Amino acid sequence: MSQRPIYLDCHATTPMDKRVLEAMLPYFTEHFGNPSSINHFYGWEAEAAVKKARETIANAVKCNPEEIIFTSGATEANNLAVKGIAEAYFNQGQHIITVQTEHRAVLDPCKYLEKLGFKITYLPVQKDGIIDLKFLEKSIRNETILVSVMAANNEIGVLQPLKEIGDICKKNEVLFHSDAAQAIGKIPLDVQNMNIDLLSLTAHKIYGPKGVGVLYIRRRNPRVNIASQLHGGGQERAIRSGTLYTPQIVGFGKAIELALAEIETENKRQSELRNRLQEQLLNIEGVSINGHLTKRLPNNLNVSIEGVDGAALLLGLQGIVALSSGSACTSTTTKPSHVLKALGHSDKLAYASLRFGLGRFTTSQEIDTVAQQVVNTIQSLRQAIVNTKF
Repeated sequence: MSQRPIYLDCHATTPMDKRVLEAMLPYFTEHFGNPSSINHFYGWEAEAAVKKARETIANAVKCNPEEIIFTSGATEANNLAVKGIAEAYFNQGQHIITVQTEHRAVLDPCKYLEKLGFKITYLPVQKDGIIDLKFLEKSIRNETILVSVMAANNEIGVLQPLKEIGDICKKNEVLFHSDAAQAIGKIPLDVQNMNIDLLSLTAHKIYGPKGVGVLYIRRRNPRVNIASQLHGGGQERAIRSGTLYTPQIVGFGKAIELALAEIETENKRQSELRNRLQEQLLNIEGVSINGHLTKRLPNNLNVSIEGVDGAALLLGLQGIVALSSGSACTSTTTKPSHVLKALGHSDKLAYASLRFGLGRFTTSQEIDTVAQQVVNTIQSLRQAIVNTKF
């Protein structure tokens, strides 16, 4: 069997940590009960496991356990937040504010709501990918019901000023939602201090299982009302019906527990590896970093390379390193990254971009191997262009 490519696409997903898998396994077989079956032992032990995970996740974002609603992932959590607020607060206003660089799981629900008559403001970003707070506040109207700004961008890793955004929303009595799928386990999240009213999370970005996520919904000061989008069994306070997937929930809790325990050491290690990769790539003429240089995730590096064809660049790296030129959730389209376009990039430069997502299991040897391969590929492509001119 040929050697597998080096994996540097941890913004798309992460390999499950073996410690997470070990925590999950008993709940597939021995502890298989339905946590909603409250009349016997099997249901009680499943319910206890869900309760423990809920408390772990709540502690991670500084909220009460009853404010945690389990979903199938961040996409469902984002849809529940955006559509659920739109429906619940329809009589108070039909204006929502979001950002041009948001994940499609927020942008597409907003586009859907536009068809229903809602007004959506898509805030531009500055050249470093961060929103202008003054422009945000000016965009708030009397009929504004929700502001949705992601914590950390899934392509360029930029960190938005959540505390400042939350303060603006609080002052203007507008609800604040943040997609923190990329941020959990990498930066501190405090929904009380940051005045966040709704927060979306997912497990598979932090070495947990795919198929499970969370939406935090504030219950006090203010109490957030939300219209459920799934009906049937009344689970999760009737906000999100459906049998809870106990093994996945247990895995999510364990993944967050591990991520928070190792956050300082891993952030330091991964940022050092990222900087090592960055230094080697910046030695090449025409390579530039996308997004803010310091206000970004420790494991993210997104670069654009002038003078090369984007498709040829990815093809040259195929089999050596697994990475992408944009979001995994939009990789089936032929359009350039909407995030890089929002930064002011041309289509050509947006196509000729690479997103590196380092992770818990990335090694320094892998970084050096990838850096050399990228350098060689860029030089080869540029030389081929020169040769065709003669």
